[in-house]
Amino acid sequence: MKDIFNIPLWCSIPFVIMLLAIAIGPLIAEKWWGQNKNKLLISLLLGIPVTIYMLVNGLSESLADTIMYDYVPFMILLGSLFIITGGIHLSGDIKATPLNNTLFLSIGYVLASIMGTTGAAMLLIRPVITTNQERSYTTHTILFFIAAVANCGGLLTPLGDPPLFMLYLRGAEFTWFLNLFPEWIFTGTLLLVIYYFVDRYFYKKETWVNIAEDYIRIKPIRITGNINFLFLTGVVMAVAFINKGNIPQMGEEHASIWLKYMREMVLVILSAMSLYYTKQEVRKNNKFSWDPILEVAYLFLGIFVTMAPTLIWLAKNASSFGVTEPWQFLYASGMLSSFLDNTPTAVAFYDLAHGLVIDGLPASLSTGTMMAGVPEILLRAICVGSVFFGAMTYIGNGPNFMVKSIAEESGIKMPSFFAYMWKFSLIVLLPIYILVQLIFV
Repeated sequence: MKDIFNIPLWCSIPFVIMLLAIAIGPLIAEKWWGQNKNKLLISLLLGIPVTIYMLVNGLSESLADTIMYDYVPFMILLGSLFIITGGIHLSGDIKATPLNNTLFLSIGYVLASIMGTTGAAMLLIRPVITTNQERSYTTHTILFFIAAVANCGGLLTPLGDPPLFMLYLRGAEFTWFLNLFPEWIFTGTLLLVIYYFVDRYFYKKETWVNIAEDYIRIKPIRITGNINFLFLTGVVMAVAFINKGNIPQMGEEHASIWLKYMREMVLVILSAMSLYYTKQEVRKNNKFSWDPILEVAYLFLGIFVTMAPTLIWLAKNASSFGVTEPWQFLYASGMLSSFLDNTPTAVAFYDLAHGLVIDGLPASLSTGTMMAGVPEILLRAICVGSVFFGAMTYIGNGPNFMVKSIAEESGIKMPSFFAYMWKFSLIVLLPIYILVQLIFV
């Protein structure tokens, strides 16, 4: 086999184009880009040349590993969470007071690490909108919802956000992510406290007619599709315990496909049981459709194929970037996660950190604890940067645009792409993230 490290940098061009398409496609060609078949077309147009290049140059094994051990487990996990959480419906209309709204966001913040940021966001966004439908000032609630529920809340487990699951697949222990609790609780507390006082300010600006109407239209909170909480628990257990650490035979070279993919098969079974045992009325009330998960599958097919050469190149050239300190990893991974998808960003910086290990770690990192083959402090920085900074723009994390679209469908006026940044993320989120870096990284 040829030396895989001699791969040229220009092979990363399709990967860059793929990420740019995701970033600017919705902005310059919203209608065309909105069709999933066109996303698949772009993925194939960019992915096929990369596939041919890698096959011709003896890199088929590397490409196969990317597809079979990254893309397939990634999509099965996301698909199972999508199907199971899509079978849970939350309805009701409580008083839209600042305290109740803050409690809503607090619950979502916790649930994000259990059912994923997408699952928690889709479960709660419509009840939040319904609860606040009598109020005139609601945009700020959606903005904080994106930050807390659709992003920052997912830091504690590999289920919380896709970049964490990719790092889990690379050897980070399931329980290791709980070590990020200080960053998680600090950020969540600041976000929710700030939101509470912002919401109090806008609540005082509401007319007495709106407040009176809100007090009249009360419906108790009701949850349907409860059996899916059992299936969701099964997903958590499968990801936590069915892995190479607990079952070493899964990592053996000649292990059977049933053993290697035991976790994925359990997740598929749980998803099938959710589809079978959940009443169609529940999914109808959730406006459940397959389009969102197909969109993710098509886009990430292109991402995983086109990023394969980039990851190989990064592993060899890590030392030439000058990114060696934890704070540099946090801001660099965070900056790219803000404008590109945070999953490939986390993988790229993990490979950058792994490349530093191969080339020889700086003295400041050589004595620290290792996790998943890289210094633990660098892995922390990558996790925090990728997850938290995904909230800096609408395109930083998948649920962001979904929440924005649902809010606009409900008549809530949302800021534009750049207005979101200078009116919210730069003045609210960035100062919090700087504090996180100064205190914890």
